Amino acid sequence: MTVKIYHNPRCSKSRQTVVLLEGRGIKYEIIEYLKTPPTKIELARILSMLGIGPRSLMRKKEAEYKAAGLDNPSLDDAALIAAMITHPILIERPIVVSKNKAAIGRPPENVLDIL
Repeated sequence: MTVKIYHNPRCSKSRQTVVLLEGRGIKYEIIEYLKTPPTKIELARILSMLGIGPRSLMRKKEAEYKAAGLDNPSLDDAALIAAMITHPILIERPIVVSKNKAAIGRPPENVLDIL
């Protein structure tokens, strides 16, 4: 299975993670998640591999977070996942997936633990 990176080319950490993978000779598939958001099932699987809840994967400083009222603590996981699919800018990046493991590349070296 190829390593996948959920990538935003405008994000410096995302670009640094790509360079890190290339420097190690690791073959990878780039998924520009802003253009091709993960499905509900894919995002739930990624969260499970990361071992975190949806709110922990959200970029809380994005305008969409506040505009959509996502700071409401009564929102359940399904509502938060739906918001990330509708507004993929809310998904923390980069996320690297290898086999049945995932890591957030903040810092980029975090992904080395799963490769």
